[in-house]
Amino acid sequence: MKIGYARVSTEDQKLDLQLTALRDAGCDEIFKDHGFSGSVMSRPGLERLLRVLKPGQTLVVWRLDRLGRSLTGLVQVIDELGKRGVEFQSLTEEVNTTSSGGRLVFHIMAALAEFERTLISERTKAGMMEAQRNGRHIGRPPILSTEELLEASRCLKNESLQAVATRYGVSPRTLRRHIKKHEETRCPATVLDG
Repeated sequence: MKIGYARVSTEDQKLDLQLTALRDAGCDEIFKDHGFSGSVMSRPGLERLLRVLKPGQTLVVWRLDRLGRSLTGLVQVIDELGKRGVEFQSLTEEVNTTSSGGRLVFHIMAALAEFERTLISERTKAGMMEAQRNGRHIGRPPILSTEELLEASRCLKNESLQAVATRYGVSPRTLRRHIKKHEETRCPATVLDG
């Protein structure tokens, strides 16, 4: 049994072309998402579809990008379907996991997705190392400035941690952690030679 899935990104787009192609491909039932981006894998129609698919059924889409825009996301969904005994077919790209050639194409897609993840990770790490070499801060900007941390430290001598944290709009735990970190960088512990 073939079950179709159709999606358009904006409310003013039409599903007609996809619906016709899915019906012509023999889909008995078609799930739809209207006005949802392909970059988001959490969509009401897709979630309902994934819940009802049973072993021996085939999920059919008009084009791969109707299921998702991210190669990694596509591979993950198709792989999960395969583990559940559900086949996958994309009409335009002619990907069909019911055939050996279709499974080969899917495995090539999976390898490309893994390659893409590795490249992104390597570029990110290289960029972070370069930024650190140039003395740039990596990560979120500090929640409190140096002046605010110094003032908060002074206030803690006469006020409760909760009161000072509330004044700066942070949790007591966050305030304590940032003050401790600031003091450690200002006055690092010295190691005495024995």
